[in-house]
Amino acid sequence: MTGHIKILNDPVELVPLLITFNNADYKKIYELLNKAWLTEEDLATYAGPSTVTECLSILKKGNLIEEQWRMPKPGEKPTKEYRATYSKFRASFQCSMGDIGDLLHIAVSNDEGLRTIVDSVEQEIVAGTTSIGDISRKYGVSPTFIKGLAKRIPGLDVKGQGMVLLDRLH
Repeated sequence: MTGHIKILNDPVELVPLLITFNNADYKKIYELLNKAWLTEEDLATYAGPSTVTECLSILKKGNLIEEQWRMPKPGEKPTKEYRATYSKFRASFQCSMGDIGDLLHIAVSNDEGLRTIVDSVEQEIVAGTTSIGDISRKYGVSPTFIKGLAKRIPGLDVKGQGMVLLDRLH
């Protein structure tokens, strides 16, 4: 088990944690990664391959795991293996109740309205609008809301003050 402390200075960083611990399969994967270095194949024995891929994507976005290459046996290809980076948590931030409400809703909701907003945001990014401020104004939501969506959706992420579409491959 690692002994590092995850210090959150931005409430948006809560989203990957809440998603991870609100899903029984993701929580199990995190617990396994807190004990040992494991590959996607190793983890697939505990959850389906697509669940493992989605979980690892969320954990990477939250900077909750580290990765390294596993030395292969002769004649085999090297594979990436993962381990949880943190075993403790500390929060040091302040935000409005509206922002924390948005982030909690984004992290634990199955609201189809979120899917509609995500699809629209992805279309904006493809069309060239990547500014978080511009996107939040267009849809009448806070920049924190847009950043929270990016932390939840595997294909989106935040880079500086902009949004990016992530390559779906590793």
